[in-house]
Amino acid sequence: MRYVLASASPRRRELFGLICPTFETVTSDVDETGITAGSPSELCMKLAELKCMSVASSEPDACVVGADTIVCVDGEILGKPADREDAARMLRLLSGRSHHVLTGLCICFERRMINSTFCDTEVFFKDLSEDEISGYIDSGDPFDKAGAYGIQNGAARFCRGINGDFFNVVGLPVNMLYEILLDNSLL
Repeated sequence: MRYVLASASPRRRELFGLICPTFETVTSDVDETGITAGSPSELCMKLAELKCMSVASSEPDACVVGADTIVCVDGEILGKPADREDAARMLRLLSGRSHHVLTGLCICFERRMINSTFCDTEVFFKDLSEDEISGYIDSGDPFDKAGAYGIQNGAARFCRGINGDFFNVVGLPVNMLYEILLDNSLL
């Protein structure tokens, strides 16, 4: 079976490799700006579906996996920060409280959608000082990550705990995807 991951994310590639050691990556041409949905879970699923279907349309014989991760606090969706000030704003929002990380998953085989779902993990951050926020932003880590942090990198020191799948917070709920592929005889 040929597997294609519809993602440019190096973290997703690494995690998908734990399930399928041999696969290709193809980045979708989906423009995410202006895409809306009724809830954060619907949005991450919609984005994952659009990415997956876009790539699946040119990969007729492959099992294509699309994913999209968002961070949500008080109903506000936190994407990738636009600049240093935006990253600081997001980290201040997350400081001393919990937030949710949602990853939408979509699996297509032979251009047909097999499954679309999402994983939700609650993450608890410690109170962050302005020096911690500034120092973390100086590391450069926040700028290509939803919510302005990577739990697998320097922000690990801010995380007091999680309720749910750690790998979902990194960008791909490994066990959930593995089980879906198994249940659909795609592994």
